[in-house]
Parts: sequence; C-alpha cells; structure tokens
Amino acid sequence: MATERWAIDTAHSSVDFVVRHMVISKTRGTFTDWSGLIEVDQDNPAASAVSATIQVASIDTRDKKRDEHLLSPEFFDAKIHPLITFQSRRVLTVGESIEVAGDLTMHGHTREITLQVELNGLNQDPWGNTRVHYSARATLHRKDFGLGWNQVLEAGGVLIGEMVTIEIEVEALRATVTAA
Repeated sequence: MATERWAIDTAHSSVDFVVRHMVISKTRGTFTDWSGLIEVDQDNPAASAVSATIQVASIDTRDKKRDEHLLSPEFFDAKIHPLITFQSRRVLTVGESIEVAGDLTMHGHTREITLQVELNGLNQDPWGNTRVHYSARATLHRKDFGLGWNQVLEAGGVLIGEMVTIEIEVEALRATVTAA
C-alpha cells in the first residue's frame, strides 16, 4: 500500500470566497497566507487525508476598509480567532468525482463541510518535481460559524448574503511516497 504526501504550493494555489452583496451582485475575496498537506492512499482512496490552515489576517477583498471590518469582532474577530482550519474526516471517490468531508473551524465554531473536488491532472515541472492540480468547491452558511453581522437595505433584502461559496485551486508537489 503506497501513500503519497503532497505539499501544497501556495504560490500556485488559491483559497477564494464569493458572497452576495446588496442582493444584486457578488463580492470576491481571497486569503493570501495559508498552508496545507494532502495524503493520497492509492490503494485505499478513502484513507486519504487533507489538512489546511489559513491565517485570517491575510484576508484580501481589494478594499482595505472592508478587510478591516471583516477582521473586527463583528465578523472573524481575528485577534481572538486568528486561524481557519480544515481537517478531513473522509474521502469518497465515485468515478471521476471526489468528495472530501471534514471539519472546518472558523471563528470558534466547527462544522462539517463537504468539498466537491476535481482532479485536473498530474505533470512534471522543468525541475523534475511531480505536481498535481485539484479544484475544490463548497458552499456554507456563514451564520453556522457565528458570522452573523448584517444590515437591512432600505429597498429590501440585506447587505451581505448568508451563503458563501468557497473556491479552491490547489497545485501540490509530491513530497514523499511511503509503503505501509
């Protein structure tokens, strides 16, 4: 049984999010400081694992005032809760489809989420490193994580949508292969 460890290359990867703004548009953001590890068990994909840690203070929505508000106690409360973590519980593969379910901890709340993952390919870079690329997506209800601040709009609706879409692009380098 061979397990491959893959170190996420954050310079070629991204953790982004999308949320409705004022009912009619979408606001996008990213986290610029994070790390992660992927362990793939070739013989038993269900035994594979994923973990990641995000520095909340690295949030970037291209608006400094909005970022400061998101870091405040009304949202992430980054001084008290500086990290967002993900630890997989199970990996399910059905044909080309991969689902990674795990615990997402954010703002002091832990909830299970399921990432819909797509394997985009495997390749060798010019320096002889083997690289893999995955795309992952999940939708979560931000109030489940204690992120409940909002403002009612005069025309109806609320300033910020409750559903947040997480979009992840991961390029990882094969770190080790171990036999069990």
